[in-house]
Amino acid sequence: MSNAYNYRILPQRKRIAMVAHDHKKVDLIEWAWFNRQVLSRHELFATGTTGKLLEEKLDRPVRKLMSGPLGGDQQIGSMIAVGDLDILIFFWDPMEAQPHDTDIKALLRLAAVWNVPMACDRATADFMLTSPLMHETYECKVPDYSQYLKRHVPE
Repeated sequence: MSNAYNYRILPQRKRIAMVAHDHKKVDLIEWAWFNRQVLSRHELFATGTTGKLLEEKLDRPVRKLMSGPLGGDQQIGSMIAVGDLDILIFFWDPMEAQPHDTDIKALLRLAAVWNVPMACDRATADFMLTSPLMHETYECKVPDYSQYLKRHVPE
């Protein structure tokens, strides 16, 4: 694979996906409430129940996708792959196996593949949200996968 890159611009108003496993929902909701002023400047997306809880607590619209185990993780992954999301905040539970672990791993992988800023815990989310880059446009370097897509695949 080459070391070529493309660039995409993350706008000043970021599109933020928020996901939380059941045992982390309270933590995410508390974090979002604490950061509600900053989050109010951005567009929020969330999986199922997390989206409903965020919308109620923040008293603002959240674009709700399916529940994670029912396809919401994959919906977010798809949005990342086509450049429709700028940031992923995913409070996942490292102490409990999930029935959709493969979907979770795929989502985290896609965020890394497309160089999407990602926070998986409260401290990292705090650092991300308080970064000066959060409040301005940002030129994001993304690997150029065109050579990979053109590769010869033996029949």
